[in-house]
Amino acid sequence: MRKCQICGKGYLNTFTRSHSMRKTKVRLYPNLQWLKIEHGRIKACTKCIKTRSKKMALAV
Repeated sequence: MRKCQICGKGYLNTFTRSHSMRKTKVRLYPNLQWLKIEHGRIKACTKCIKTRSKKMALAV
């Protein structure tokens, strides 16, 4: 379960290139962190966590 439960961001298939331009397939995963909410914990990407904290600061 390497997917943000708020926005649905998941992994990205891409290639890394060496100096000789040979390509190797890799997966780039989002930066997921555990987030405490009212009814438990969820995995969320850091972008969603930052946006959520900004919205909470404006509401107060």
